[in-house]
Amino acid sequence: MITVALLTGCNKSPGNFEGIQRTTSNAVNVADADVTENVKRALRADLALNGLDISVTTLKGDVRLVGVVDTQRQMDIAIKLTQSADGFHTIHNELTTRK
Repeated sequence: MITVALLTGCNKSPGNFEGIQRTTSNAVNVADADVTENVKRALRADLALNGLDISVTTLKGDVRLVGVVDTQRQMDIAIKLTQSADGFHTIHNELTTRK
């Protein structure tokens, strides 16, 4: 039964990052404005995301990403960069890809 539950949990689509939560406690030690700035700085520094308009807002450690990217790869990069930013608690991915 446990094996089935573990295998089922591994079948999530790789692009679904809605509600990712950090399990470490440093999220409570960073001000929301600092979290937002950390994420924005990381997004601006990445060449794959250069020139994209991605809005970043943070409330109580919950980071919301809103915008349009060209590819799923760019969305994945934005999420990974957000995960590496100090202070986030949860990521709400509202990014969409152009059709």
